[in-house]
Amino acid sequence: MAIVTLDALLNCLDLTEVEPGAWTGPHLQMDYRRIFGGQLLAQAIALGTKTSPGKTVKSISVAFPREGSLDGPLEYLLDQTQTGRTFATRHLTAAQDGKIFFEALISLHDDQEVGLEHQDAMPDVPGPDESLPMDPGMIPWEIRVVDGVDLSARTRGPARFSFWMRVSDRRLPDDPMVHQALMAHATDLTIIGTALRPHDGYSQADTMVTLHTAVTTHQVWFHRRFRMDDWLLVDQHSPVTAGGRAFGLGHVYTRDGVLVASIAQESMIRLIDTPAPH
Repeated sequence: MAIVTLDALLNCLDLTEVEPGAWTGPHLQMDYRRIFGGQLLAQAIALGTKTSPGKTVKSISVAFPREGSLDGPLEYLLDQTQTGRTFATRHLTAAQDGKIFFEALISLHDDQEVGLEHQDAMPDVPGPDESLPMDPGMIPWEIRVVDGVDLSARTRGPARFSFWMRVSDRRLPDDPMVHQALMAHATDLTIIGTALRPHDGYSQADTMVTLHTAVTTHQVWFHRRFRMDDWLLVDQHSPVTAGGRAFGLGHVYTRDGVLVASIAQESMIRLIDTPAPH
């Protein structure tokens, strides 16, 4: 059962400007020890779009230097770094007790421009009808896992994880921001688990049991428009884990094979009985 509702996530996109450049918004209230990074990604996309009329987010690059507390207020400071005819840049920070816990660089573009196009082909994988349902908890919409991979299994497997997703209980608004924000929220959840698959005896279920894990940086690039209420394939792999860090990449395709987004993430993965270097 999802521990986050879609209505609550959509409500988080409604942020209020309390003074010029300062914004506040709600948390996702859930049984979780810190603010979920996917929520912060979604809200950053909402703020970038809200302050850039006529443009959509083309990329977002974020850092999580420390945890954000669900018990503290959520206050954003946004700098409108650059606004041009077709491009814009926004810099966003969130802090608690005077310490920044989230920083985002948001690049926006008038995506109606036309030009040269090419893309890699979508992987040849079973479709959503041939894939197994999964309840990811943090993602409040339909998920179907390719080949039935279980990220909580501690058996060794390839560092790859693919799943189909769609919002199936309603028709979403046409606003591209809503679809980008929901996708960004979903991209923050399973890359660490993907990176753990080659390591026998460890899985995503071991977070805070035998492993300390935390996302440190995350990027999303939006190549084309898409709809979250249509099936999308999220194909992820981790090419390397080293030095207490895991690195993962992903691509998102429509059901008919159009590449609409790409993802990169670095995270900390540390054995709990291994001391941090001084």
